[in-house]
Amino acid sequence: MASVDLRANRHAALGDAGRLAIVDELSLSDRTPTELRTLLGIESNLLAHHLAVLEGVGMITRSTSSGDARRKYVRLTHDTLVDLGPKRSITRGKALFVCTRNSARSQLAAALWRSMTGAPAESAGTHPAESVHPGAVAAAQRCGLDISTTTPRSLRSVGKLPSLVITVCDQAHEEITANPSWLHWSLSDPVALGTKRAFDATAAELRERINLLLTSSKDQ
Repeated sequence: MASVDLRANRHAALGDAGRLAIVDELSLSDRTPTELRTLLGIESNLLAHHLAVLEGVGMITRSTSSGDARRKYVRLTHDTLVDLGPKRSITRGKALFVCTRNSARSQLAAALWRSMTGAPAESAGTHPAESVHPGAVAAAQRCGLDISTTTPRSLRSVGKLPSLVITVCDQAHEEITANPSWLHWSLSDPVALGTKRAFDATAAELRERINLLLTSSKDQ
């Protein structure tokens, strides 16, 4: 548990409207500083100050994009907000998950969404592979899910997009210049490592992300 002093510092950090808006945005989606400036209308110098304050009290972390190494993603450290729940929410319903190859992350995400919510979900890729990766199929089986008969498909083949679209791949998110209303989860590609541990870690993180989304959602 955080010390009283650290908790007080985190409360103080959120005492600024700009920093609170940043935390609300990051509660559901990882963002680059450029995206935060666009979404929240905060000038570059002021945004840099706000991010430094939040990072100083451990409320955010930054990671290098696995797509374009010149980019950084800002991620909220959710367990620092146990007593400070963000207020942004989404309407629970049909979801579309997007990655580059549509062979692992987006396939697992869609299967987990259907299992955990009872709502429909689809997945697609910007450059779909020929088949779902065997490691993803095996990881899904360990979660009690079956994606063995699914086939990767192109995002271009998807008809009307649902209101909830989530990119789960930095490269896809950056390539398609995602709509600002879409969410983004900056997940590492388990195919790059190809190990059971990597695929299981991806499934576990997706489950955690979906749980976080559901705690702040409304039924459609």
